Amino acid sequence: MPAIKMCERKVVLCYGLAYIVCMQIMTTNSRTSTLWKLNSEEGKIVGVTAIRDRQVKSTFSNALESLSTEDESESTLHLRGLQELVQTALPNEESTFHIITSTASSFRDNTWSRKSSDTHLLNVAASTAFGKSFQSKTEATAAESEELDCGKPVNFTYYDDLIGIAQRYNHPAVPEPEVAYLFLKKKGYKSFKNFNIDALERRLRKAKSEKPRSVQLYNQIGNFWRIKGNARHSIECFRRALAIAPSNAEVLLNLARVLFNLQYLDDAIHLTRRSLEVQPRDRSAWQQYFTLGEIFKAYGHFQEAVNHLRQALELYPQYEPIKKAIADVEHTSTSSLHIFTIIIIVFLVMCVLYVILSTSDGNSNSQELDLKTSRHFNRAMAMRSLKGFTQRSLKNRK
Repeated sequence: MPAIKMCERKVVLCYGLAYIVCMQIMTTNSRTSTLWKLNSEEGKIVGVTAIRDRQVKSTFSNALESLSTEDESESTLHLRGLQELVQTALPNEESTFHIITSTASSFRDNTWSRKSSDTHLLNVAASTAFGKSFQSKTEATAAESEELDCGKPVNFTYYDDLIGIAQRYNHPAVPEPEVAYLFLKKKGYKSFKNFNIDALERRLRKAKSEKPRSVQLYNQIGNFWRIKGNARHSIECFRRALAIAPSNAEVLLNLARVLFNLQYLDDAIHLTRRSLEVQPRDRSAWQQYFTLGEIFKAYGHFQEAVNHLRQALELYPQYEPIKKAIADVEHTSTSSLHIFTIIIIVFLVMCVLYVILSTSDGNSNSQELDLKTSRHFNRAMAMRSLKGFTQRSLKNRK
């Protein structure tokens, strides 16, 4: 044990000496002018590099003392301070370059995100037992702070031409709490009420660390984000799963459900029918038929909705939501049929009344026209008879 401790101290000392030598090279080979600062403790103006050197030496000596006393909390604190000094000790140009190279841009949603720079920190005594424990704790903390995702988005899938997938960066938040039933062993209301989404996230993180490239894992993380309501993350996870297994019926159905809740009905129908086509023969397809029934119900095609829901009920008779959906569709279709019937009857009555009124107006107009014609005819005949009588009377007088 004394030999191991001595070896650890030698490693730490070597790291410290190497750092001091590097700092001397950087300060003597500076491309800028020296920065001066008032030191209130000494009461005089000194260079900024000199202050940093004293801080580094003090922090390094404290780290050595804490290692010798085997106080893990103090040594952790001093090592963190040493790492911070390493970052701040870089020249201005180097720090600017570090900011540029460690910043990632997202051109799709016009946002900027700063990546973690923990990988650039000084790894002090990583080969020692204390260094390994310190590194493992740092990595565990960084892993917990990162957002649970399925890795880098894939470049292409066979379903990227769908509008709902192409516009995945603009979708609103639409939580689906009922998806939690997929993760429950007992499908009851009590289990659903006691569902802990944080425990599910920890379990998925553990599974991701053990087997990061898994279609089933990507599918579960996508369903996790469906519960949260983040459509973009869920679609990206399903796309990553489909990039590995393009004919996975379960993933296709889950993606169809996401687009259905976002009201991309055509895309949802396409994906659900595709899922139905690739569904294995030995597995029931009641979920696909049930989803198609709900989509056609939202479309207003009640007859097709009832047909698909009845097929789902034949495959899974004990599922009550199917029966309820069928009753709702039949009630909606019946009420809408009554409304349409009333509208048609009212329209026909209005047409008949219009024809009757127009006919009566036409008859009255024709009668008036006949009456005027007969009056003109009688007047003409009277004038003609009067003219003939006048001529005869004149002849008699002669």
